[in-house]
Amino acid sequence: MNLHEHCPEKVVSAKDAVSEIKNGSRVFIGTGCGEPQHLIRTMVSLMTLQDIIVYQMLSSTFSEFIDDDSFLRRFSLKLFFISAYMRKAAFEGKIDYIPTYLSQIPHLFCNRRIGLDVALIQVSPPDRFGYCSLGVSVDITRAGMENAGLVIAQVNPQMPKTWGDSFVHVDEIDHFVLHEEPILEMIPGTKDPEVTQRIGHYVSQLVDDGATLQIGFGHLPNAILQYLEDKRHLGIHTQLITDGLLPLLRKKVITNKKKTHIPGKVVASLCMGSKELYDYVNDNPIFYFRSSEYVNDPQIIARNDHLISISSALEVDLTGQVCMDSVGYMFYSGIGDQVDFLRGSAMSKGGFSIIALPSTARDGEVSRIVPHLSEGAGVATTRGDVNFIVTEYGIAELQGKGIFQRVMELAQIAHPKFRKDLIEFAKQRHYIFKDQIPPSAEDLTFLEKYKHTLTLKNGKPVEIRPLYPSDEFASRNFFYSLQEETIYYRFFHKMRLFSHEVIQKQWAGVDYRKNMSIIGLVQNRDHKEIMAIGSYAVDDEDRAEVAFVVREDFQGMGIASYLLKVLEGMAKENHYKGFSATVLRDNAGMIRVFKKRYPNAKTFVEGGGDISIHMDFEDAADK
Repeated sequence: MNLHEHCPEKVVSAKDAVSEIKNGSRVFIGTGCGEPQHLIRTMVSLMTLQDIIVYQMLSSTFSEFIDDDSFLRRFSLKLFFISAYMRKAAFEGKIDYIPTYLSQIPHLFCNRRIGLDVALIQVSPPDRFGYCSLGVSVDITRAGMENAGLVIAQVNPQMPKTWGDSFVHVDEIDHFVLHEEPILEMIPGTKDPEVTQRIGHYVSQLVDDGATLQIGFGHLPNAILQYLEDKRHLGIHTQLITDGLLPLLRKKVITNKKKTHIPGKVVASLCMGSKELYDYVNDNPIFYFRSSEYVNDPQIIARNDHLISISSALEVDLTGQVCMDSVGYMFYSGIGDQVDFLRGSAMSKGGFSIIALPSTARDGEVSRIVPHLSEGAGVATTRGDVNFIVTEYGIAELQGKGIFQRVMELAQIAHPKFRKDLIEFAKQRHYIFKDQIPPSAEDLTFLEKYKHTLTLKNGKPVEIRPLYPSDEFASRNFFYSLQEETIYYRFFHKMRLFSHEVIQKQWAGVDYRKNMSIIGLVQNRDHKEIMAIGSYAVDDEDRAEVAFVVREDFQGMGIASYLLKVLEGMAKENHYKGFSATVLRDNAGMIRVFKKRYPNAKTFVEGGGDISIHMDFEDAADK
């Protein structure tokens, strides 16, 4: 459709269009990379405009004027999210931050809690039916223009045409300003590639094939996408599309075939990235754009089974409270979409949330896992909303766990140099036992190579990994689940108590070299539980004593034999040459496990009828 022919009276210059804005008006501006730069600059240059209140979610162009006193006298900026361009201005009190959930912003416009007089938006040229596209900025832009008395649209041929609920008919727009210019590009950089790689590694362990993902704002969630390239049939339901999704789309990692809500489509609300991304999104029917009140509605989000929310934070305290919009008293970003998606993922069948963050800030001088949130820090995400926290040192699972367990989980993934202080603070606040031993002050990421998955003959997977301090409660529950005979075979007496003191001694003696314990975990509904523990401990200079215990319903499935082989590999790396074991004479099953692996094992009958077995690694049945 030719606008000059269809509605020539609506086609005006930018100056004529913005001249209709009255002093004291409340003006909505399109979001982020979709903002109409030419209209913004023209409005600011019109010196007769006074006392204008501007509402915008992500702002960029206004950063060109924010240090100009005359601009600040004429314009008041109210932002729902503070972009990197506006962060300094926020610290200096030059803008007003409105903290609210992204899903609720359109309702604020609709019910006139935030009244709007004018909307400045950017659209693609109309098609032959008279429909323009909001392109890369549907989000809150549709609600903004629908609730404004005057709508001025910059028509830009470089604006991508996007599918979904992005179309606006020319009859809904009061003035058209024809102006072509490049769409804003925003490509977040990677601050620390090594930290990102390690966090990406842990996140990839939590993401299963067929999951539907939400990717939050920020450089880290975008950067860790590259570590999901070995996944299959991922889906996307997210507020924001970034360049990080491009490789996954092109390699068919993202197919959306397994999605249970709008299958086959990437559901999104906003696009921010490079021209390459905009070209890929342009007129691509795989993308289905909807407004923020739809995309971010927790009930809509929950229609996606296995919805995994991946976002970031500025700091997390030992109880699980999360701050993501301020650094102390200084507003830094915004609530955005995090809480919407955390709650939506919690309601999703098989869904959960991941908050990923580096363990430190300020070049390693400050811990992001903190005893308590900084003074003035806002709690965007409560203790009850948090599921997984991931740093470069591992994964903390908090859902359904008490303060004691949360402290241990979070201290374990904090930077090693801060762990002892975190534990001491927790003791002072009576969060944990007074005799609690802190996690190792060593970087234990080398333990990742000891993680295995054993698939049983019945098809059930068993996760094998080292025992961590945070496994104390799980270990306790495991031992109490065992039958009396199984306990007797493992400890040689009818042990009945597995208290904090007893269990703590078990993992406290583990140095992951000379002494090692590994566990087998199986899925039970929406959590994992221990079903086997294998350990070795130093016996003499070149030999370690080994022992196992397997829950009764998993005995006879080859689990002890597998754990023995895994422990042997670990022991060899730590310069042991063989194992020793003490076994009750009538524990035929365990004797058979040792003999099968080491046919030439030497046995000795000790006092009381126990059997001592000496096994040399060089005699293993399969080396």
